[in-house]
Amino acid sequence: MNNRDYKKFNRGSIAHIYNRGNNKEKIFFDEQDCKAFLFRLGLCLGFTEKELKEDSLLAMPFSRIRITEMVKGNFKLHVFSLMPNHFHLLIEQCGDVSISKLLSKTCASYSKYINKKYTRVGHAFQDCFKAVLIEDNSQLVWISSYIHTNAVKDGIVKHPKDYKWSSYNDYAFDRNLVIVSKEFLLETFGGKENFIEQNSYVKETL
Repeated sequence: MNNRDYKKFNRGSIAHIYNRGNNKEKIFFDEQDCKAFLFRLGLCLGFTEKELKEDSLLAMPFSRIRITEMVKGNFKLHVFSLMPNHFHLLIEQCGDVSISKLLSKTCASYSKYINKKYTRVGHAFQDCFKAVLIEDNSQLVWISSYIHTNAVKDGIVKHPKDYKWSSYNDYAFDRNLVIVSKEFLLETFGGKENFIEQNSYVKETL
């Protein structure tokens, strides 16, 4: 069930967050764009530029981004997938700062980036982001699998391991991006082997 009353986010909430480009247009045109989004998300999660630049998948070496007032520990990013015209995130709110603040800062900064890079104006994203609160472990397992197999279902790759713009390889192959918090989800799946098995196929769609 979609929950668009963001005031209901509270400490301990885990939410599936997703949004797409305005008019279903692309929001990620190349690898630099994916890096730019993840770098901004990392800053909003409270990581420093130095921490983010140590990983080639997150590094923006000439960045002059300034995102303030975000403290590490307020949120945990459990899962992500960046598709050409939309994104999926599975985020846990660990403190009193709302998930909506995290997303508004990330998306506002990325919108400025993409408008400047591609000489465009207006909103990069369609309306506000959508949010589905996770209510139990079975929903958590299904949603995480849906996100990790999204690129397969869209025909971009044949296996989730071949798509580097998701967190699948952090779980299945110990890629260990600093922004991804893996412990809780691996515990929920019952270990890496069960994670790999249950992420091989998802029948349903949102």
